[in-house]
Amino acid sequence: MLFVVIAMLVVLVVAGLVVVYVAYPHRGEEVPAAPWLGDAMTRATVAAPVLEQEYDDSRPL
Repeated sequence: MLFVVIAMLVVLVVAGLVVVYVAYPHRGEEVPAAPWLGDAMTRATVAAPVLEQEYDDSRPL
């Protein structure tokens, strides 16, 4: 039972971080209550690897 409670708390924290990221740093704004959190999220975003999308012009649309 304790595992389920801890897992649900972790899920809620991660979901809250995603909402804060989408609401502020993703749009280039500063997080009002915790600017350090926005800075940390921006640094993590820049450090994360990104897959480049490849376009194939020979394929018909």
